[in-house]
Amino acid sequence: MPATLTIGRLASAADVHIETVRYYQRIGLLQEPLRPLGGVRRYGPPDVARLQFIRRAKSMGFTLDEIAGLLQLTGRRACEQTRRLTEYKLLDVRRKLENLKQLEVELVQLADHCACAPRGGRCPTLDFLRQEDRVPKPHATLTEAVNHTT
Repeated sequence: MPATLTIGRLASAADVHIETVRYYQRIGLLQEPLRPLGGVRRYGPPDVARLQFIRRAKSMGFTLDEIAGLLQLTGRRACEQTRRLTEYKLLDVRRKLENLKQLEVELVQLADHCACAPRGGRCPTLDFLRQEDRVPKPHATLTEAVNHTT
């Protein structure tokens, strides 16, 4: 199939916005075809496939830099390199899940402290958020801060 899609139809076919297509072109993830004299740039199925690849990789948590690397992989070692990157992503996801589980526990505790706070009294959550004397680690000091302010 020849390159017959305008940028708008390309974006629609790949389920992305036109500005996303332009951004990917600016950063080198997608080539910008030449504009024929007095004409409109045209895109083809390989461009749609590339945008769909990028979209799927982004949905799996890969960064644009990592996606650029994935797009360049070819040959015998491509699968090995992809596996290593995927395993790294998996470890990152597991770490984030653990952090989110800890955050959930701490937020439940904080909500419980708020529920027990006397009406019209100090709010443990607001006290925590207003602390100026230190910059807390994300969620790691919520319980400590609540216990400190109550």
